[in-house]
This record gives sequence, structure tokens and C-alpha cells, in this order.
Amino acid sequence: MGQDQSLSALEREIEETRENLAATIDQLLYRVHPKTIASREVSSIKAHFVDSRTGQPRTDNILKTAGVVVGVVALFVVVRRVVR
Repeated sequence: MGQDQSLSALEREIEETRENLAATIDQLLYRVHPKTIASREVSSIKAHFVDSRTGQPRTDNILKTAGVVVGVVALFVVVRRVVR
């Protein structure tokens, strides 16, 4: 009888391990799905420009980004004029 109990306990443990493994695989598949990745990245970018607590725009980050864009465009214009 001791061996039967040991065997059934081992079977239960194997079944629990299978269920845990299946759940882990499902979580991994969800996390690496392209739509999930894209959604996570969009949320990250939005959080950089909008305060999540108040919903107000973060003007300092917006101005920094706008300054970089203007600087890059100005650099291209200057380089293009110098090359001509």
C-alpha cells in the first residue's frame, strides 16, 4: 500500500508540473506576441510624454523631443546647402 500511495503522489506531482508548465508557456506566448509587444511599447512611449497619474502632458519631455527634431532637420538643411 505504501508503494501505491507513493505512486499516486508522484502522478499528482507530475500532473501539477504539467499544468504549471502549460501555464508558463501560455504566459510566454502572450508576452512575445507581436501585438502585445507593440501595445507595451506604445504604452511606454505614451508614458514618456503624458503623466500617468494626472493625465497632463509632460511639456519638458515634449520640448526636448521637439528640440531634437528641429536640430536634426536644421543639420540636414545646413549639410545640404554646404554640399551644393
